[in-house]
Amino acid sequence: MSALTGYSRLVVAATILMTLAACTTTDVAEVEEPAVAPMTGQTNDPAPGFANVKAGSEEDFILNVGRRTYFTQDSATLDPVAKATLDKQAIWLKSNPQWLVKLQGFADDSGSTSAMATLSQRRADAVMAYLVSQGVDASRVWAKGYGNDREVRDCTSRSCKVQNRRVVSNLRTERDAV
Repeated sequence: MSALTGYSRLVVAATILMTLAACTTTDVAEVEEPAVAPMTGQTNDPAPGFANVKAGSEEDFILNVGRRTYFTQDSATLDPVAKATLDKQAIWLKSNPQWLVKLQGFADDSGSTSAMATLSQRRADAVMAYLVSQGVDASRVWAKGYGNDREVRDCTSRSCKVQNRRVVSNLRTERDAV
């Protein structure tokens, strides 16, 4: 009886293997995979999967403009890199007046909770003032500082902490509570 069971197992295993071998996934892959944009070798070629980002969309803003502005420790002063990012944001926002912007300021843990809340608000206000100075209508922009409540990462190294010293420009279709 055990020989019959062994033979049955062999037949079942062979049947499963033949069934699996007959299956192909090329049809499924063609349906699920987006067509790859032709690559020209230029530095501005779209990354795979991002070739169809619609101009004026939130994805366009995030990928092609950038929504984060970084600051040095204990500072709300905009450096040249921050201003370059904000210049691009201002141009984009003036070209896409359907969007409102909530500026969310953040800080690391280099001071007291109240000091970091104040600093993060000053950072968000500095970004707002700069965008308005570049022609973005003030009624489309508002700022809120969150202190160090929403750290990107909890860490001790300088290169890590800088990620927490930021203002994030978040697009909105309607004004929300500050």
